Amino acid sequence: MSGHRHGHGGHSHRCCEDEHEPAERGLEYALYQRIDIEKLQCLNETREGDGKLVFKPWDQRTDREKFVESDADEELLFNIPFTGSVKLKGIIIAGEDDESHPAEMRLYKNIPHMSFDDTCREPEQAFRLNRDPLAQLEYPTKIARFSNVNHLSIHISQNFGTASTRVYYIGLRGEYFQAHRHEVTICNYEASANPADHKVDSIIPQTNVIS
Repeated sequence: MSGHRHGHGGHSHRCCEDEHEPAERGLEYALYQRIDIEKLQCLNETREGDGKLVFKPWDQRTDREKFVESDADEELLFNIPFTGSVKLKGIIIAGEDDESHPAEMRLYKNIPHMSFDDTCREPEQAFRLNRDPLAQLEYPTKIARFSNVNHLSIHISQNFGTASTRVYYIGLRGEYFQAHRHEVTICNYEASANPADHKVDSIIPQTNVIS
């Protein structure tokens, strides 16, 4: 696509592995369990369904058997619906230690069924990425912008210079809030009223919907 490529850059987003036990990190990166995985879409994947495979447990983040690879060009677009509301705090994205690793990531929120045509709009946040085959680098989000996310779109717009992009792991860190479902209350009234008490022949059952 574009001939303009980003290098590694001079900034680092290393997460502090020494400050977190592996079990704790696994709990922090458990938002993959809150994805409505059957409705997750990955556009421009070589093989249908592979985009779902990169959202996996923390202890599988360096697994090389499950991955997604782009097809027509280097771009990938993940449409990720959650089963509730998410406060997104950070993202880890791991690829191969070569030019197929993603070099730029753009985040959008609450735009279901995004297409590549929609990526021309301004993202909520964009990152230049470093090569991270071991899933060690976290990219912190601007939490105020990602405090009420029902749907997250991740656009991989560039890699480091090859024809296709490969992703092994995408980790999402944050808090999850269960969606509130309002119940439908149906109130049935006695239809056969006593004519002595009522001037109407019957009372039509009423349905009160709390939305």
